[in-house]
Amino acid sequence: MQAKAPETKPFGEEAFAPTNRTVIRWLGNAGALINSRGTTLMIDPVLSGFDMPLLIQVPITEEEVPHVDGILLTHCDNDHYSRATCGKLAEKTKEFHGPHYVAGLLKEELGISGVGHDIGERFQVGNVAVTLTPADHAWQNESPKHHTRDFKMEDFCGFWLDTPDGSIWAVGDSRLMEEQLHMSRPDVMLFDISDSRWHIGLEGVKKMAATYPDTPLILWHWGSVDAPEWKEFNGDPEVVKSLIVNPERVVVLAPGESYCLNKR
Repeated sequence: MQAKAPETKPFGEEAFAPTNRTVIRWLGNAGALINSRGTTLMIDPVLSGFDMPLLIQVPITEEEVPHVDGILLTHCDNDHYSRATCGKLAEKTKEFHGPHYVAGLLKEELGISGVGHDIGERFQVGNVAVTLTPADHAWQNESPKHHTRDFKMEDFCGFWLDTPDGSIWAVGDSRLMEEQLHMSRPDVMLFDISDSRWHIGLEGVKKMAATYPDTPLILWHWGSVDAPEWKEFNGDPEVVKSLIVNPERVVVLAPGESYCLNKR
């Protein structure tokens, strides 16, 4: 049995309006909309164009998005980098950001002038400071079909966001890395729970959660793609709760549901 996300809570342009707080909305799988006091960011939005069947309804379409200050892309896998979504949102988005390789793909494939960054580089979008964090996810080098080049560590990232209301860490798709265990304590994590060997894995979930024992964990990379045989999409919140310290901090959102960030 595959764990499935709660029923979608659709939203519209009201989610992009000025606000006096920072609100996170899960877009399904590994995507998020963040509205930080009027600065709007999307991380890995996949609103259309995905090539596998879904278990969920996406909470908003590209046509319903009024504007985005920045789109942040962690890597080039099509469950994170949707060419269809990026293309449709290009005229509504001020800035695209990601690793240099992803920025190059945006230009080459879609004619979008994205900004490429080094791991550890910090930049500003509105009132949010964004830093690329390291990730280990170069699975393509082991797949003859997908090994179109030698993929490097710097082609993949997570994002650390410092907002006026606290810090958000979107860890990204990654095997557990030692560097990830020595960050400042984030106020909330967008937390991959996939047991795939190219993701954090359940032992990694346990170790990462123990390293930041008081940080709320918004679960993602689960419950969205209809692929019961793929470990990549088969995280289970109940399994996670059984493994970690302070399981009451696990946040299971429905796609489109909001979470208000509170600095702790």
